[in-house]
Amino acid sequence: MGDADDEVTRPMPADPEEMLEQADEAAAERADEGRFDAPPLPPLLVLAVVGLLAGFVTIGMVWLSERGCEQFRDTSNCGAWGFPLLVLTVVVTIVLGSLTLSRLAMPHPRLVAFLGVTFMLLVVLAFLSDHLFTTWTLLVVPALTAVTFLLAHLIAGLLERADA
Repeated sequence: MGDADDEVTRPMPADPEEMLEQADEAAAERADEGRFDAPPLPPLLVLAVVGLLAGFVTIGMVWLSERGCEQFRDTSNCGAWGFPLLVLTVVVTIVLGSLTLSRLAMPHPRLVAFLGVTFMLLVVLAFLSDHLFTTWTLLVVPALTAVTFLLAHLIAGLLERADA
């Protein structure tokens, strides 16, 4: 009965075109409620670009840490502050990567960012630690991070399928 009373008390537009416009607007609103917008780029390209940016963030934060240590300690060696600065760099990179991936509607943004940054850090510490202070590092670390983000996306997809 409540619906019939609402129909009676709601003012009806006098013009039939207005009625059609209102019906179209209501239908468009209902259709947009559950709509999921995909990113405008292919997902693998989005992952690679976000990984590349995360690599540049990592390099920038390490560079800022070194400059800060030079400023306050007169040496690029941070001493006891080195490990906390490295942890801060990793955390900031993971948070920025996951925020970016989630804003771009990518699946599993936190897991992909965590695994991507962690894999990059493991490869750098295992194989590239002797060559970190060369200029080619500016290109290798971001490219490596892009690859590790793609690998992390693959692993997250496999974990999702295994869970189902």
